[in-house]
Amino acid sequence: MALKGLDIFKLTPKKNCKDCGFPTCLAFSMKVAAGAVEISKCPHMDASALEKLSEATAPLMKTITVGKGESEYKLGGETVLFRHSKTFVNRNRFAIMFCDCMSDEEIDRKIANMKNVDYVRIGEEMKAEIAAINYSGNKDRYLEIINKIKNSGLKVAYMLTCEDVAVMKEALALVKDENPIVYGANKDNYKEMVELVKADKLVLGVKAPSIEELYALVEEIHKAGHKELILDPGSSSIKEAFQNTVQIRRINLDGQDRVFGYPSVIFANKLANNDKFMEVALGTLFTMKYGSIIVLDDMDYARGLSLFALRQNIFTDPQRPMRVEPNVYPINNPDDNSPVMVTVDFALTYFIVSGEVERSKVPVWMLIPDAGGYSVLTSWAAGKFTASSIAKFVKESGVEEKTKSRKLIIPGKVAVLKGDLEENLPGWEIVVGTNEALHIPKFLKEFK
Repeated sequence: MALKGLDIFKLTPKKNCKDCGFPTCLAFSMKVAAGAVEISKCPHMDASALEKLSEATAPLMKTITVGKGESEYKLGGETVLFRHSKTFVNRNRFAIMFCDCMSDEEIDRKIANMKNVDYVRIGEEMKAEIAAINYSGNKDRYLEIINKIKNSGLKVAYMLTCEDVAVMKEALALVKDENPIVYGANKDNYKEMVELVKADKLVLGVKAPSIEELYALVEEIHKAGHKELILDPGSSSIKEAFQNTVQIRRINLDGQDRVFGYPSVIFANKLANNDKFMEVALGTLFTMKYGSIIVLDDMDYARGLSLFALRQNIFTDPQRPMRVEPNVYPINNPDDNSPVMVTVDFALTYFIVSGEVERSKVPVWMLIPDAGGYSVLTSWAAGKFTASSIAKFVKESGVEEKTKSRKLIIPGKVAVLKGDLEENLPGWEIVVGTNEALHIPKFLKEFK
């Protein structure tokens, strides 16, 4: 059970020195209990008490780090079951499965697809972040594929999936500096696997035939002194995988049980049984329900567009709407005679409007000022999307250097801004556009 403020206060040196930034030790203890400050902020805490309290006041789910450099990712650390209760913390990551049973052509195709499906949406890079490499019996081929991926130029984290300790030891030597996930600990080999990863504090993937056996195995690994884990809820059936994944999260957060306080890895490629449409469906399911790593067979735009968009939505703070970076965006290859169109920086509005502009085939410079991340009417009502703010952004954005056209199209729902904009932007013709995005293609074609 989590400690209360008074429990922490009993172990806190009563200095009242304010070195921690709080007026009293009791105030400090209450903040620690609420998770608002770390216990280590008290410089007078006894080492033994600090060790005891640090673990007791840490989040129920451990945050683990995999990968290195540009490919370093944090997993776990979640505090709620439902994103609207607070927010989710560390977004899930997608892995692509490679195997020593695959041909060079298949390996090359997967590597090429991972490189191609890599784009930025609302300031976030969208790509498959992990290469999962499975050992199926051919050691030399397995090591060869690891080296092939290492030398391919892919910027990824690694997950080695192998239950043979001797083979894992050789494979790990190739990518140990990349902070890989070592997956394959079971009831028969966990002691040897722990010895492989313990010194470097690498993440160990743990599997068992049932959730009860998984719980017992994690307890044994804890006794062996290792607590950097990722759990496999099972993949014998979709029903089992889903039930176990949800149950693990509930036992951890609702039951306040740290034994299951780790992220989960879901092998959607196995569950889908070579059906890429089922794989996407499972990817969406486990993005919403607690798969920290979701392993796919391959990555292409059809899979990526749906999975990445959903992930970005699920792992965005519901109290803070997604926003597009204020800028001037070219749509349909505009030139120096193309008109300028303005809308707000609320991501949903931008993507709807820009999609309709693309559909029109009319070249346009899309102007996106800072409107607070709200929709058109909401930002106007809040004083964020005004004639003065739009005019200021027109002058500061450099759009006047990009086009000779002095036609500015504004959303029809803020037609009231037309007069003020004409005063703030002398020389510009202010055109009132449509009320609804679906009418934009017809409007632009007639406008042109």
